Amino acid sequence: MAHQKIEVDLPLAKVYELMSCPTDFPKFISSLQEVNKINSQTFEYVTEIGGEEYRWTTNIIDDLRNTRFAWITINGNLNQTGTIRFTPLENGTRTRVDFSLDYRTFFGEPSKDMAKFMEELPDQLANDLNKFKELAESGNLKDEEEKKAGSVAENKEEATV
Repeated sequence: MAHQKIEVDLPLAKVYELMSCPTDFPKFISSLQEVNKINSQTFEYVTEIGGEEYRWTTNIIDDLRNTRFAWITINGNLNQTGTIRFTPLENGTRTRVDFSLDYRTFFGEPSKDMAKFMEELPDQLANDLNKFKELAESGNLKDEEEKKAGSVAENKEEATV
């Protein structure tokens, strides 16, 4: 399990808005390749660890606006749980984000690559939160999606040329 916190120089409502949509997680959580929305409460995650693809589906179990956001795995080949807590600072002009993230295998001991991934999770989560802070404060978090979409379109064009 990893638990990290960071202070963001944005109002709480804005930080909550930017961080409470799992489809945006791959923009700042480097270990996630994609997150797809199935319905308002259910999301499918995809990643690769040690050359093996992992897919799992989560349900949002707690969404207390501007306070807390949490999810659990309901099926897949990797078990992930997460909780994000939001605390206003300096009369609401800044926000502290407390992010807890846990990965577990469903059966048996994790592979060597998975064990290494889990061991490195606290440091990686700290790096990911720093990336979130940088993107959010610069106003580029939403732009990151457009850059990725543009890059994918460019790659498709190059492939067809």
